[in-house]
Amino acid sequence: MRVLIVDDEPIIRMDIREMLQEKHCIIVGEASDGETAVNLARNLRPDVVLMDIKMPGSIDGLEAAKIINEEEICPVVLLTAYSQYELVEEASSVVGIFGYLVKPIKEEDILPALNMAIAKWSSYKKLKEENNELKNKLESRKIIEIAKGIIMEKYKLSEKEAYKKMQKLSMDFRKNMVEIAKYIIINNKFDEIMKI
Repeated sequence: MRVLIVDDEPIIRMDIREMLQEKHCIIVGEASDGETAVNLARNLRPDVVLMDIKMPGSIDGLEAAKIINEEEICPVVLLTAYSQYELVEEASSVVGIFGYLVKPIKEEDILPALNMAIAKWSSYKKLKEENNELKNKLESRKIIEIAKGIIMEKYKLSEKEAYKKMQKLSMDFRKNMVEIAKYIIINNKFDEIMKI
């Protein structure tokens, strides 16, 4: 597992590094502020970022986690102190934060938290891909339905006949159904404009 450690306290970073190295993790980088963390995450592409929620500078841990998530780099596990409960509540609403650990970190908690974050991230990415695929299929279906309606109206065909006509055009021109549908829609609109 490749980990980026982010904390403004060097002693905490050192402790975390030692804990993770004992568990055979690879520390790809370390940072003491959010801005550096984001840049390192972009360049190093770790499997997970372990980051303090509150750090000095223009970008704190929460903001850095949001950026890392928006750019779909990797999951983030936040580090927090007991007194930062309000920040943890705020963090729970941010997509891309897949867990948090309370300082002082217990050695037996760190690896399960990171492994869980990576597993959840993988599921999240897969779900997002499936969602995009379904959106594309739905959009394609809508385009095909519009084109089919145009053919039905223009040639006075049934829905089934119109669909068969589109399938034949698809095979004749060696284009997929969506390309044929778009062509039908564009030409229909063009025909209507020419009539004006």
